[in-house]
Amino acid sequence: MKLHDLKPDPGSKRKRKRVGRGIAAGQGKTAGRGHKGQGARSGGGKGPYFEGGQLPLVRRLPFKRGFTNIFAINYQEVNVDMIEARFDDGAVVNGASLKAAGLVRKADEPIKVLGRGELVKKLEVHANKFTRSAAEKIEGAGGSVVRLPLKVTGARATVKKLRKVDLERLYGDSE
Repeated sequence: MKLHDLKPDPGSKRKRKRVGRGIAAGQGKTAGRGHKGQGARSGGGKGPYFEGGQLPLVRRLPFKRGFTNIFAINYQEVNVDMIEARFDDGAVVNGASLKAAGLVRKADEPIKVLGRGELVKKLEVHANKFTRSAAEKIEGAGGSVVRLPLKVTGARATVKKLRKVDLERLYGDSE
């Protein structure tokens, strides 16, 4: 087989439909655009999901496309086995030490400790959240769990209209 023998599969290549070339062609006169109206004009139409001013389906169903929860809290997750591998017995594990060990990207963002793996070292672990199994493993090894309050910033502090008491209950000390 040579280069000149190559051909596309039969039926895979079709000539493009040329519209507006006279009534004998089948797509003449209005060229498939109908009579007058927005869709008949050049540049006409309102995008793929315009519904005549009604709230489009993609906005009524936020999980379908383009929804970002402005109140979401994105935790950096660290497992117990990762802490076990990187820290010595008696160490204090906090955001700064986790960043230095390469387990989290940012020291000042919320951290959640998950319970995968085993822990035998006695550690003092500071984090915003712990799973029940992670807290049991840390305390079972003789260590201590220190739950840090979540700092309320951005949209959660301003847009969410909660009483100060409720904010403190949900996110800890809001100062």
